[in-house]
Amino acid sequence: MNRTHTLWPAALVAALVLTACGSDDPDQSDTEETPQGQSADEDPTTTSDGATTDSATTESPSEDATDDAAGDTIGPGPIVATADTDLGTILVDGEGMTLYLFTQDSPNTSVCMDDCLVAWPILEGEPSAGDGADDSKLGSFERADGTVQATYDGWPLYYFAQDQAPGDTTGQAVNDVWWVMDADGAAITGAPGDASGGYDY
Repeated sequence: MNRTHTLWPAALVAALVLTACGSDDPDQSDTEETPQGQSADEDPTTTSDGATTDSATTESPSEDATDDAAGDTIGPGPIVATADTDLGTILVDGEGMTLYLFTQDSPNTSVCMDDCLVAWPILEGEPSAGDGADDSKLGSFERADGTVQATYDGWPLYYFAQDQAPGDTTGQAVNDVWWVMDADGAAITGAPGDASGGYDY
């Protein structure tokens, strides 16, 4: 009796091991290890439910996902479009944030540096045209620090750090040198949205 009780758990463990490997019949274990149509030296992948799949097949979705992820990461450059505001139809980015020109700049050249860039961050990258913008007027140049700044009709494009939401134009007319732009690339020198003095740049 003691011998019988000692062997039963061992047999049970053996059966569980065989079941986990995809078979509950010890006589068929060799057959199950090599699926039909697949040679014994190939390296199949066994899933948690016991199904055997070819490793090349299981790798394909992950490769596609990597390609998709890479495609999403690359994406296009910044969008330059237009929006209707109290100042008229002005240039904005793809999210509707106002873009400005600095009258002390010259075509494809920026003199806004250091603290100026804190208040007036650049529109960075190679731009493409959205609604209302003229694609032929879009361009870019490389700044001294190596970053690429977008331009419109040659004018370097900037944001104003105090603009918080699409449609804000609080940078308009600051020190009479920062202005919003129209679709022709000209400065709109109308009444400021909420500009105030005191800026040294």
